[in-house]
Amino acid sequence: MLSLGRLTSRPRSAQQGLSLVELMVGIAVGLFVVAAAAMLVSSHLNDNRRLLLESQVQQDLRAAADIIARELRRAGHWQTAEKSVWTPDAALELSPYGNLAPSAAAATQVDFSYRRTNGDTGPFGFKREGSALKTLLGEGGWQELTDSKTLLITGFTVTPENEVLQLSCPKLCAPPDDPKECWPTLTVRKLVVDITGQAVSDPAVKRSLRSVVRLRNDWVDPAKACPA
Repeated sequence: MLSLGRLTSRPRSAQQGLSLVELMVGIAVGLFVVAAAAMLVSSHLNDNRRLLLESQVQQDLRAAADIIARELRRAGHWQTAEKSVWTPDAALELSPYGNLAPSAAAATQVDFSYRRTNGDTGPFGFKREGSALKTLLGEGGWQELTDSKTLLITGFTVTPENEVLQLSCPKLCAPPDDPKECWPTLTVRKLVVDITGQAVSDPAVKRSLRSVVRLRNDWVDPAKACPA
């Protein structure tokens, strides 16, 4: 039989888990970490979205500028261009597709013509109408060159930068004119095309593009000719 004096109480086990205050502090710290991570991810996604928009705007402007440059280089193309070369035995003929506008001052529309392989001679052209660039396809009329649902064209300017050269003739002009006044002039035609645009979904994404187009067909002044 055990003695009451020998009975001893067993120690209680140590407390397990966190207190309410510790739990709330841990949750608060976790929320701060999650919020910081969410802000970082959001900033990264916004940067990627903006980069994609900038690339899309730049590519759309570049594609439009390439089409415009390719067409402008063909302005004045004539399948019998050898007839426009002066010879003593043949009369000088000028290309019927040589007209180009603008020819002096900057403009927001360019008009030209040339003969395509399928026989179409235009007229052709480009202009800004509303928020889109449009192209004139002869009898097909004006059609959109850019998609106004994704890209807003805010500016389109075509500026001529021509160089006029005087051609030489074997004979001088008849008096009382200047000896070289009647000699024809050759205009080396060059156009500077400026396009600006912005993304529809984010007006802050803006881009501009400039291209210099040297026309392959120069222009001879039809009002002048070498003396016979």
